[in-house]
Amino acid sequence: MKKFWLKISSLLLFMTATAQSQDWPNLERFKEENDSLGLPGEHEERVVFMGNSITQGWIDYGNPALFKENTYINRGISGQTTPQMLLRFRADVIDLKPKAVVLLAGINDIAGNTGPSTLKMIQDNFKSMVELAQANQIKVIIASILPANKFAWKPGIEPADSVIEMNTFLKTYATENNCYYLDYYSTLVDDKKGMKAMYSEDGVHPTILGYDIMTPLVLNAIKNVLEELN
Repeated sequence: MKKFWLKISSLLLFMTATAQSQDWPNLERFKEENDSLGLPGEHEERVVFMGNSITQGWIDYGNPALFKENTYINRGISGQTTPQMLLRFRADVIDLKPKAVVLLAGINDIAGNTGPSTLKMIQDNFKSMVELAQANQIKVIIASILPANKFAWKPGIEPADSVIEMNTFLKTYATENNCYYLDYYSTLVDDKKGMKAMYSEDGVHPTILGYDIMTPLVLNAIKNVLEELN
């Protein structure tokens, strides 16, 4: 009997681990919060921030007040790539009925966090998220990828030129498709195509000072796109 229950316990552990690994886009992360959030009020100017650890860091330590004092919702998940965000875009953005979405993504794709990814693959995922948002009357703010010339967790990769090429695409695409292009890159970059040391300790993630630079830029972007709706 003891062996039987050991086998059952092992099977349950295996099934739990398998279920977790199958939630590749991490749809469960915000499910309860999304369910309890409800629809926006009649005059609520809800904005969703969709992204990776840089977006998550904003509410964790960068500037939590930005989300406590405004009708802004943070849906950043550390380590995520654009295909994962695309899969959860409906649950974590569209279903929340925001007026606008701030989309900051792409650096983890360049790092290969979920496998090899070409720039075209990243671009296609951006296009799909924008098309989904616009089909649901959500204004889109496309943020530039932050400058980076190294990855602490992926030594040997030199991302600087890929970041520049992606940002060139994002700016052009935003202009041609009625999106707002939010340029963080120009303010944060140093003379080596990386992030200025005062704004990042690891060359990828902003410090509090880095978020202090980014905050007025995103607030101005949100102000601009919401004014278009009024």
